[in-house]
Amino acid sequence: MTTNGKYPGLGIVDGRLPPCPNKPNCVSSQAAAIDKQHYIEALTYSDEPEQARQQLERAIAGMKRSRMVTHDANYWRAEFTSALWRFVDDVEFLFNDDTKRIDIRSASRVGYSDLGVNRKRIEEIRRRFSGQQKEKGDYP
Repeated sequence: MTTNGKYPGLGIVDGRLPPCPNKPNCVSSQAAAIDKQHYIEALTYSDEPEQARQQLERAIAGMKRSRMVTHDANYWRAEFTSALWRFVDDVEFLFNDDTKRIDIRSASRVGYSDLGVNRKRIEEIRRRFSGQQKEKGDYP
């Protein structure tokens, strides 16, 4: 079990990422698929797990204002800071090497709405992870 004492509500509990709060500023691949506000598809891969981790690490590192803060074997957490107001969003990754699936959760720490930023960020990570790289720059 991985938990985060500094920022409650983050980390792995009972083998899962935390659920999204009842606010539109969070997306998760572990939300129910019928929850259109919060659900987003997990990342999947066909390579070896180590190759997938390296590819994901490059994808995150190539995004502006990103910082990897937890880099455990099966759980990663990155922080993304907004350019203008310096708001921090937490992006969590839970690796399942047996199913070649990476569950993801991206949530704003403060506020109610994020105007879709967390969803756009995960889709940008997905594009970069799958090799459809854009030039290095801002995500939406």
